[in-house]
Amino acid sequence: MNKTISIVPSELSTGELHGYLLGAVGPRPIAFASTISESGVPNLSPFSFFNVFSANPPILIFSPARRVRNNTTKHTLENVMNTMEVVINIVNYDIVQQMSLSSTEYPEEINEFEKSGLTMQESELVKPYRVAESPVQFECKVTKVEPLGEEGGAGNLIFSEVVKMHIHQAVLSENGGIDQHKIDQVARMGGNWYSRARLGMFEVPKPLSTLGIGVDQIPEQIRSSKVLTGNDLGLLGNIEQLPSQEEVIAFKESFVEIKELLDATDEISLHRRAQEYLNEGEVLSAWKLLLAADTI
Repeated sequence: MNKTISIVPSELSTGELHGYLLGAVGPRPIAFASTISESGVPNLSPFSFFNVFSANPPILIFSPARRVRNNTTKHTLENVMNTMEVVINIVNYDIVQQMSLSSTEYPEEINEFEKSGLTMQESELVKPYRVAESPVQFECKVTKVEPLGEEGGAGNLIFSEVVKMHIHQAVLSENGGIDQHKIDQVARMGGNWYSRARLGMFEVPKPLSTLGIGVDQIPEQIRSSKVLTGNDLGLLGNIEQLPSQEEVIAFKESFVEIKELLDATDEISLHRRAQEYLNEGEVLSAWKLLLAADTI
């Protein structure tokens, strides 16, 4: 017989309870919510307290919780309360790293579309922009916001009625429905873990508690690479600062393989090697290689 532990929620800190809840309840779909502030600044942020709750009328509900550390509210909730509009974008594997980068808590005046390198696409019936790369985008009017408490960690249910939806044709099956393999959705689990619906679990390091430089600060010749994907750029953008010139030079001089790559001045091969570093979790090595190319 399995041994168990029994827990009374009130006897735990909110952080401890949060960890148990998110570790046990999953995988959770992700609402990649696009809103706009009263002053017109676009905002983009993911929330895994999310699901569909009705087809007639079509209602999606997601919940931005109050911050545990200081009991403040998130920009998404503040924007929704002011405009009563939101676009909920579905996250697939192709944009998971950029989605993760957007969850960094940038100041209110920062546009997370720019920081994450995702494309703003105008909506047709609401003001917030859609994520052009998202396979399915729901334009929504908010019908109700229901607070679940006043302390840190308390959720705020945002009832979002779908007024228009946009679906990439590439994810449709021959009969016109959404092909569950083609859409390639990801879902949130506990800790750093995600689930890729058609393949299984994978890990995405949490964004920096400090601010990542963002995709918009990556040099144009790297952003326009024919090799590096949006996920690759998301990883590159999630560092606090670039390696120093001294670090880049030391890296360049340390490996014969790197010298040969740089001497060949073959951008495709160089970017493929940088991509391999990223796949191995060696983000700084990828940056050093890419920046070393500029010192030739």
